Amino acid sequence: MLVVAGMAQNQGNTTTGNAAGQTSSNAWHKSSAVDKDQPPDFTLLPGEDPENRLVSPFLKHLAGDQKQFWTSPTRFRVKDLKWIAPFTGVTAAFMASDSWWGRQVNPAHMQTSLHISDYGTYSLIGLGGSAFLLGHITHDEHMQESGLLSGEAAINATAVAYLFKEITQRPRPYQDDGNGHFFTGGASFPSEHSAIAWSIASVFAHEYPGWFTQMAAYGLATTISATRVTAKQHFPSDVIVGGALGWVFGRQVYRAHHDPELGGSGWGSSMDESTGEKPRNPDYMASPYVELDSWIYPAMQRLIALGYLKSPILGMRPWTRMQCARTLTEAQDKFPDDGIEEGEAGKLYMKLTQEFAQEAARLDGAANEGARVESVYTRSMGISGTPLADGFNFGQTIINDYGRPYWTGYNNVTGVVADAEAGPVAFSFQGEYQHAPAMPSQPAAVLDAISSANFTPPFPNGRPQTDQFQLLNTAVLLNVNNIQFSFGEQSQWLGPGEAGSLLMSNNAAPFPAFKIDTVVPNEIPGLSRILGPFRTEFFIGQLSGQRWEECDTCPQMNPGFPNVVGPNINPQPFIHGDKISFQPTPNFEFGMGITAMFGGPGLPVTFGNFFRTYYVHSNTAIGDPGKRISAADFSYRVPGIRNWLTVYGDSLVVDEVSPIGSTRATVNPGFYLPQIPKIPKLELRAEGLNEPVHNQFFPGFVYYDLRRYRSGYTNDGDLLASWIGRMGRGAQAWLTYWFSPSNKLQLGYRLQEVNHDLLEGGRLADYSAQFDFMATPQVAVGTVLQYEQWRFPLLDTARQDNVTASVQLKFYPRWGIRH
Repeated sequence: MLVVAGMAQNQGNTTTGNAAGQTSSNAWHKSSAVDKDQPPDFTLLPGEDPENRLVSPFLKHLAGDQKQFWTSPTRFRVKDLKWIAPFTGVTAAFMASDSWWGRQVNPAHMQTSLHISDYGTYSLIGLGGSAFLLGHITHDEHMQESGLLSGEAAINATAVAYLFKEITQRPRPYQDDGNGHFFTGGASFPSEHSAIAWSIASVFAHEYPGWFTQMAAYGLATTISATRVTAKQHFPSDVIVGGALGWVFGRQVYRAHHDPELGGSGWGSSMDESTGEKPRNPDYMASPYVELDSWIYPAMQRLIALGYLKSPILGMRPWTRMQCARTLTEAQDKFPDDGIEEGEAGKLYMKLTQEFAQEAARLDGAANEGARVESVYTRSMGISGTPLADGFNFGQTIINDYGRPYWTGYNNVTGVVADAEAGPVAFSFQGEYQHAPAMPSQPAAVLDAISSANFTPPFPNGRPQTDQFQLLNTAVLLNVNNIQFSFGEQSQWLGPGEAGSLLMSNNAAPFPAFKIDTVVPNEIPGLSRILGPFRTEFFIGQLSGQRWEECDTCPQMNPGFPNVVGPNINPQPFIHGDKISFQPTPNFEFGMGITAMFGGPGLPVTFGNFFRTYYVHSNTAIGDPGKRISAADFSYRVPGIRNWLTVYGDSLVVDEVSPIGSTRATVNPGFYLPQIPKIPKLELRAEGLNEPVHNQFFPGFVYYDLRRYRSGYTNDGDLLASWIGRMGRGAQAWLTYWFSPSNKLQLGYRLQEVNHDLLEGGRLADYSAQFDFMATPQVAVGTVLQYEQWRFPLLDTARQDNVTASVQLKFYPRWGIRH
């Protein structure tokens, strides 16, 4: 049964085509008849109309084509997800890595590629026009129709492509900073060359369905699309969307207006299905990840600490929605009907089971097909006073916020979260508009001190006003036997704490990465009897915003700083990470992880250099193979404690096998009480943080690499892991009162002290209050008020303070489709 929530359903009937590949015109014509028992086709005009002549019929067809295109969402069907989800996911994956692809272009071939793409497009346009004229002169109606329909498809595709260009305003790869930010002025998205090429090619490939014609048409269209990228005129996602746009119009025009009596092949429904039920195995169902800042994590962690849920591994997040549903399903028999504590937990459990009802049904055999808009949100934030926004050298006023830009004045983020599933394939999307005031550069004296401390040339570190569209957690996912592969913009949280994982957190913006994740714990025969089930994760991605790098084989670029290249290094370095966690008992889990940076100028990204990051760390002829960080963590729920105390710890060390036993490990211990004695709705969590001070090493050696990566363990300038930074120590605590599963008041405190040996040191203290509540069943409101005091003598000899106030509205529209 198809359920469409929040979307209009078209109750009319439209023409449908036969299965693709039939060449008999009579068979094609018969299958084109209106079938009232079939759902409306996604791309057909309402009725067959082969009257292909210029002027009035042609203009009528153009208007009908546009109407059909813009109203096609009203004819959407669940089975369309089988191609929409993969296409959207692939496009998003390329969009997330567009800037990297742009940097791989060889400048020596750009002009040649430009000529190939231009002349190839002109040749296809000439083919359509010549076919129409020659067919008219020789009275070859088939050839004449081919030329006319290809022109009709090209005009439609070009018109829509130019409209999207005006809306998206994306600079070309050679413009702006080369990252392709949307809405900043430009005409890159989508590619009109690709739209024209694929619209004409798709028509001719079906008008003349021989293998040579199809190979030539689609081969030329592919060449045009590829050379638009290698000519640095477009990003890969531009040509993918442009090509798809052309193909859709070619298909639509051909199916609606082709006269089957003239020949050609049938072009069936894009979603032909075989009949009969197929076995549905949840082990092969892909599932989107839950955003790291979602309300779901604190809710589930409370039930885990109370002993009702088995942890899906606290030290490895994000979790998939199917993981959460499995965890909740396993706990169904643990909720009695009476008792205050059980009642509080029961309310929270019911809230979560409602959230994951669809995934629970899929575990029981329902189809893993659906799409939804999870939320639409906007956050307005005002900052008075001078905040801190350099966590690498000093501190941050706003932490664990995906590296969103901010500064004094009015700040805003407005975005949408959506996802879709189609069997083993899923797609997740989070895109948002970001606005932040301009941030001035620090004074010259401060820049000189930073330069001296980090052994880099001085460089202004301000930022112009930010008005940009940014992809956050956007990826395409494939699940094979509970091993989920994902590619796109992704964030990781590789530790059990809440202050910020020492190995990887969402303090910085997500980066394009490929990840392999065992979403369900596995067992090793024999060994698992001792260590219990385990989960593993591996990812590799490319960072951005790295300014400085020491390169043994690079020419001297900056006088006074030998072999230091910058200020914006190219190519940017890569980073990979591995994590494995075990659960010997339901109350105890522990894990070990490692990350390594590698690549950059003078160090090619090869399999050899990748493997060297595991066992080599020395200056060699081709440079330092990578900066390694190792971590170990644990979480233990103390049995027999009346209010269910959980203790946990996170630790990290640089360039050692493990922080266990190390004399220079960074540590982050913490405890969590999900209930305070006699106040079951009140919870308490506290953590301490300490970066080591070691005379044997350079000040601030943690998250910094003197031998190669002078910009440190950062992405776009923000720390990839804990906000405590280099040579810092501090603490963070939260006291939370739950009015209901959806409404809570949280008081917070954060302290950071930086050792004097690093840029004269400093101190900050934050005091915050956060109130989250559901204004209506579909509208959540979140408010935060934070007061901060800081004193970093190098920035200002006097104590400074600032106030941050924010209001976030999140709308859960319940728009979507599902089986």
